[in-house]
Amino acid sequence: MDRLNRRAPDFWLYVPVIVLAGIGVVMVYSASSIVAADRYGDAAYFLKRQLIWVGLGGVAMLLAQRIYYAALRRFTPLLLVLVLAALILVLVPGIGRVAGGARRWISLGGPLSVQPAEAAKLALTLYLANFLTYRADWLRDFRRGVLPPLLITGLMFGLVLLQPDLGSAMLIGMVTFIMLFVAGARLTHLAGVTALGIPAVLVAILGEEYRRRRLLAFLDPWADPQGAGFHIIQSLLALGSGGVLGVGLGNSRQKFFYLPERHTDFIFSILGEELGLLGTGAVIAMFALFAYRGFRAARRAPDQFGALLAAGITTMILIQAVLNIGVTTGVLPITGVPLPFLSFGGSSLLFTMISAGVLLNISQYARAPAEDTAARPAPPAGRRRPARAGAT
Repeated sequence: MDRLNRRAPDFWLYVPVIVLAGIGVVMVYSASSIVAADRYGDAAYFLKRQLIWVGLGGVAMLLAQRIYYAALRRFTPLLLVLVLAALILVLVPGIGRVAGGARRWISLGGPLSVQPAEAAKLALTLYLANFLTYRADWLRDFRRGVLPPLLITGLMFGLVLLQPDLGSAMLIGMVTFIMLFVAGARLTHLAGVTALGIPAVLVAILGEEYRRRRLLAFLDPWADPQGAGFHIIQSLLALGSGGVLGVGLGNSRQKFFYLPERHTDFIFSILGEELGLLGTGAVIAMFALFAYRGFRAARRAPDQFGALLAAGITTMILIQAVLNIGVTTGVLPITGVPLPFLSFGGSSLLFTMISAGVLLNISQYARAPAEDTAARPAPPAGRRRPARAGAT
């Protein structure tokens, strides 16, 4: 591919990223000001940190946008090894930092820390795009084309689950499934993997008391309104109180120590309370725009690697948004997955912005609509039958 064909990045990919990050800054301050003033004596405590991470994430996104996406292939094995090493180190006492009963962070000194699971999502997406491009002709063969990425995913899934972080582990599994499907793996193989994966997830859920309680709370939160059902009840009260236009920015009642995790996992609930259906609808519309332009970049990518990488990044961010919004609205059990671009949290925001930067770079090499019609590429090689042994 001729790198001179580089165009300006897709403007309509910038729009949802900037709008969602901006809404996130406003809502983090609104949702956290009361608890920040009570706990740290500074109502802007979380706002200042969110602004720092938005700034760092913005710079990282612009840098990632300037790196030719195909050049990332040569660094994929190294990134995968580093991420797997970090996922192991975070489990080591004295290295991994414990918070909220989970060991998910590695301290970098002072208040700074990094969450390896967030880096793992991007590293896995890069690995899968590279592997599925390199082994495209073997994708119809389970042992050579499907099993290797499943083993890597299974290892990463297990390490993340040990933290414990079931939400991120499930996200890793879903991204792998969708990328295998897009690349051209057999549906029978994927159905078999799903049949084995669902019982494994159920065992992981039922094997821990707090996860069982979350599942039961999802089925009937009012059975334990002061315990496991408390989060979802308060979240639904916040969303219901907002109505169409909301109670007004800064006027949330649930942020007064009623709704837990108000500025992280449940920021969408405070958004719905203060800005109503209008605000939540705008956020969902921005994610829909991001999904449309991201998959458009994947469809018009000039090569298989770019198409798979764009589809994987878009899927990763979109599924995370769906999981978070599903939890806050009571459609899904609590998973602990933050809302991309909006929730407070440095690692999540930083690696999401880097992922968006890679996606923007791919959009710079997208075929123009005329090229897309006149010179449509052949179907992915993974959908062709592998050559017979000894064939020339």
